[in-house]
Amino acid sequence: MLYTELLQLWDESVQAVDAKNWQGALNKLEQISEPTSRTLFNAASAHLALGQLALAMRALDLTIAKDERLAIGFFQRAAVMMQIDRQLEEALSDCIWAQKHMRGNMVIDYRQLGLRYKLYSWQVLYNAAAVYCRMGQWEQASEVLLSASQEKGGGRGGNIEAALDSVLRKDVLAPLLVPEGVVFRPRKQDVEQLQQRDFLGKAKVISSMIPNDDFGGFEPLRLQKPGFYEPKVNGAQDSRYMRVRVPYMARGPGQLTAPGGAMVFLFGEEDRDGMATVIYDGQRGCLPMSLLEPADVKTSKGKKENRFPSGIPLPPGLKPPSRPQAQPSPAAPPQVRFTSDTPPPSYTSATHVLLPASEPPQYTANTASDQHTSSPQVDEVGSVVVKVHYTYSVALSVPLDTLYHELKEQIAQKLGQPASQLRLRHKPHGSQVLIPLGGEEEPGCTIQEVAEAGRATLWCQTEDPLANRTILYQMVALYDYAAQGPEDLEFSEGDTIDILGQVNDEWLEGHCAGNIGIFPSCFAYRENTSITQSSEL
Repeated sequence: MLYTELLQLWDESVQAVDAKNWQGALNKLEQISEPTSRTLFNAASAHLALGQLALAMRALDLTIAKDERLAIGFFQRAAVMMQIDRQLEEALSDCIWAQKHMRGNMVIDYRQLGLRYKLYSWQVLYNAAAVYCRMGQWEQASEVLLSASQEKGGGRGGNIEAALDSVLRKDVLAPLLVPEGVVFRPRKQDVEQLQQRDFLGKAKVISSMIPNDDFGGFEPLRLQKPGFYEPKVNGAQDSRYMRVRVPYMARGPGQLTAPGGAMVFLFGEEDRDGMATVIYDGQRGCLPMSLLEPADVKTSKGKKENRFPSGIPLPPGLKPPSRPQAQPSPAAPPQVRFTSDTPPPSYTSATHVLLPASEPPQYTANTASDQHTSSPQVDEVGSVVVKVHYTYSVALSVPLDTLYHELKEQIAQKLGQPASQLRLRHKPHGSQVLIPLGGEEEPGCTIQEVAEAGRATLWCQTEDPLANRTILYQMVALYDYAAQGPEDLEFSEGDTIDILGQVNDEWLEGHCAGNIGIFPSCFAYRENTSITQSSEL
């Protein structure tokens, strides 16, 4: 289904809702072959207005299936379940999910999605207390209402206090619902695009496109001085310039703040609320017409003098003029942004691509990091460029005979971390496993043993030493894993994980970045499966 067709039917259904034609709105919504979560929510609202609770429940089920994080959907479905007076456990579960999907916010404003409604946290708690009342658990209802009384939010008033009194009398609370007629609406800009427009327009005879141009000949238009102009008027009665009699502070959207005595240009006529559209200081907005008085803009016969500020520009055609944007400082570094055409870099190609054993790795010197760190000292004979992958990447140049523990001290100083908590690893040629650098275990080893073509790449992790634990073997993370509980181990793609034990066939216990926890074994792989376990825990 085309998106324009969906917009057309969606807009027509909203117009039917505004006219209280609930059945007509349902007829339009049923013609949408690929409904969205918002159109399904609108269908549920229409069914509720018609008293069709079972159909409203089914529409809300489909709404949540489309968007599993729509807190307003869970809130509405819990209220409908209470009206049906069944499935109270599921209604309580919906209240819990609605509270969870509010993500700790006191209020969620759905106006950005087209729903003119604000869902407050105390409303969700109120409905949870209503469920407890229907389940006969009056003490839990009182506790939930007391916690709701501590929540902040508009529109609460004395609802919580009255509800507490009702619970003490063991009166069942009525659930809160989204008001009737409050539905998701398509964006006004999208609806306006549905109307057909004549972009060519109609032919007109124009003598001049420049205001107050006295020239009326047939030669091409002459260049005019850019900027501001003074309209030719005969006295204050014909002037579009007005003076603000007293200061006015903006009290709503679209209004302007202007000091007393300020000159403004009258851009539109007075509306029913007594507000007039004016231009002041390069901005268009509304001011009370009662505070404006005509201003005499006639100039003296001698020296031509501009008696009003130069901040009133030419009257705009379709939109008000904007102030010039401040130019960025030339010394400011350019901002790098990733677009949909240039995705951010991934570690997949760098971590999971095996190099042929017979082919040595190819190094290029045109990367951003290499260009940034290149210097005459790097190219000296007998030195090696060491690139260290940490939370960020750093590079340094050291002699070929630098010992491992000396290199570790230099890297620790550059990263600002204690050397005792740094763990350096390297990736042998043709392998995907990061092998620890034998620092204190293999004295006398130099960086030359892991360098190739004057370069060496190391991976650095900050870890606390394991106490009384034996590392059975190591695995490499295939994907990022976010902890689902306090006992889980978080890691990123490409990290090396020390395996400490096996929980069952699907879970392992591991150590990474100073943390110990369990993780699914399918999120990592072991390159050399012939390694046997050295000892048992």
